[in-house]
Parts: sequence; C-alpha cells; structure tokens
Amino acid sequence: MQPLPVPTFSLYGEPVEPGREMLHIEDIQSRSRVRRWEIDTHVHQGLYQIVWIARGWATATLDEHRLQVPAMSAVVVPPGVVHGFRFAPETAGFVLTISPRFLLDGDFQETGDAFRQLFSAAGIVHFDAGCAPGDAPDDASGNATEEATEEACAAHRMQRLFAALMDEFRAPAAPGATNSPVPTWLARAVVWRLARARQQAAQAGHPHERAWRHQAMFARFMLLVESHFMDHWPLERYASRLGMSTTRLNRLVRAEAGRSALQCIHDRLTREACRRLAYVAAPASRLAVDLGFDDPAYFNRFFKRQTGMTPLRWRVAHRQAATAPA
Repeated sequence: MQPLPVPTFSLYGEPVEPGREMLHIEDIQSRSRVRRWEIDTHVHQGLYQIVWIARGWATATLDEHRLQVPAMSAVVVPPGVVHGFRFAPETAGFVLTISPRFLLDGDFQETGDAFRQLFSAAGIVHFDAGCAPGDAPDDASGNATEEATEEACAAHRMQRLFAALMDEFRAPAAPGATNSPVPTWLARAVVWRLARARQQAAQAGHPHERAWRHQAMFARFMLLVESHFMDHWPLERYASRLGMSTTRLNRLVRAEAGRSALQCIHDRLTREACRRLAYVAAPASRLAVDLGFDDPAYFNRFFKRQTGMTPLRWRVAHRQAATAPA
C-alpha cells in the first residue's frame, strides 16, 4: 500500500511556493466558514503560524495530540508540525503566517530570541490576565467594548495587536509609496508578547540567569536532534558536536527539560513514529525502516517501551480517538 502523504501548503489550500517570503494575516472565518469550520490536517514547510482565538473555541490537532483551545488563546505551529482545526461555528480570531526573514532581518536580537523561544515547539499560549467574563471585545475587529482601564489586560492587548496588524495589512499602499514597515513591526510585537507569556507560564513567573545562560546551548542540542534523530547518533556524538562531555550534556538537558538527553532524542523519534502511524498508510515494518530501524522487531519493542502500546495498537487507538466526538 502506498503511503498517503500529509498535504503541504503555503496557506491552507494553496500550493507551496519555494523560497517565498511571507507575512500574511487573515481572520479565521474567511477560510473556515466555507469549509464548515474544519481545516483538515496539513503541514507548512519553512513557515511559522499563530492562530489567535478571540471568541469561541477550537479543537486543535498538533501532530498526534488533540487539544481544546478556549477563547483568548494562541496556537503556535512551527514548520513541519502536522496540524488541523475544528472550530466552533462563528469562532472569531486571526491566522498569522510568517517566514523568519520578516522577524529576523535587521538589528532585532531580542525579537530573534523571542522568535526562537516561541517556536521551539508547538503548543498553546492561553491568556487569562484577570479579565472579567464578558470583557473581551464583541468581534474580531478589535473594537473595544469596555472602559479604557481595561488596557491593562494582557489578553486585550494581544487582541488589539492582532487587529491593528490586520488593519495595516489590508490598508492600500499610497501611490508611489514603498512597502510600509508597520506590519512587520506589529508582527514582531505579537511574537515578542507571546514568547514572553509562554516563558512566564513555563517558568511560573520566576526566570533566572542560569536558565538564560543554558537556553542557547539547549536550543543547539534540540536543533541537532531535529536534524539527526533518524540517523540514530549515539549520545557521545551529540556531546562532541556541542563541545562537551555526555555528563555535562545530560546535566544541561535535565535542567532545561526535566529528562535525560537520550530521552529527549527518544521522545523526538517516538513523536515522529506516532505522526507517521497516524498519517501514513503503510505497515509498521515499512515505517520502521523509514525511521532508521534495521530490525522492525526492535522498533516494536522501542515503541512499546516509549508508549506502552505496540505500533499497531497505537494506530487503532488513534483512529478510534480521531473519530470520537470532540
């Protein structure tokens, strides 16, 4: 049986344009309403996406995970992550799609750091900055409905940033004028604020210097894992490429991720195995070879040790969960 590839798009439903530089924003309803509020699973290569839910809710698929997304939340989707959405009817919000050049060109080190931090992994950033129920704007346009004192609400600030970016993106250019830099500035502000919120949530509001010093090295390790996890490098090779001992590497990774370096590698390999079991219609033995395992039986043992289920049992369970009501 031939594998069924996950569709790859630039924007959903539009063909990939290699090398395309992009900053694009649209409201959720423009593309979702005509599809009965369901965006099938797909993937973007080289593009980063943020889906902001202003009102309503959604069920998001991020690789093998299905997550409920409430209002005033942002779904962060790095390149290569299989994702899809089922929106509640009349859900309002925005979809921001960017390529890294728009955020990293020029002397914007802090924005670049925020960009790398925000998109280090797929996930959800939820805002509940003490706003009372009903404080949210009435629609996705960002029109304020409460007193000016609510400017202090972080969720409202995010909403207004997205709305301002949408307005600037839609604004017609004056005759003979060069492209406005304002959309890029606003996109940088969106990324910076989301990265800050995500960091605060992860660290429970207590950042410390050691975390910042180790973050860059941990990011380098995770980039190496992303590039070579299917090559089955021994841990010593990762440590050597980073110029450290395996003991120091393990200590660093445990401090940053709460697990060993080898477990991080195995987690990434398991996540890729789950993704392919979920979206590629091929026997597990074929997928084992594609994932770099010489022996399918060893792949079965590895996968069961990681997940508690055999590949076949996991695939059946995933299909049952995917067809269950949200």
